[in-house]
Amino acid sequence: MKENEGILIADEDNSIRQKMAEFFVAQGYQVETTDSAAQVLCNILEKKAPVLVLGSDFDKKVAPDNLVHLLKKCNRNLAILFVSDVQAAPHDLSAEEPCFAPAAKPKVTHEIEEIQHAIEGALNAFKKLLRSQSQQPTYPHS
Repeated sequence: MKENEGILIADEDNSIRQKMAEFFVAQGYQVETTDSAAQVLCNILEKKAPVLVLGSDFDKKVAPDNLVHLLKKCNRNLAILFVSDVQAAPHDLSAEEPCFAPAAKPKVTHEIEEIQHAIEGALNAFKKLLRSQSQQPTYPHS
């Protein structure tokens, strides 16, 4: 398993979740899948996965842009890959959120491989962030 390389896949479509999970597990990633907004929130609060693959039709009760803003408040270092049948991010979130990227919802394996490139970039950024945070000097309390 790849250390610090957890992926949470949240999508209403079970077949999409399963296809992506099988692909990423075979690549050595730690993968969790869900169709539950409560489980996504708990996972993000516990900082279990640095990358969230979020389906556009994941939760009909919460607008995707509202959910993204809430999740980023819970974990500002979370990288979110928004997958959709439509190639646009909701309300241009990608411009507002530095760790946010839109992607086409995968239908075949080569499209999942394209998502893998975005995930690898997000994980590399996460590792770089962890390294920079560990190199920050700590000061004793006065």
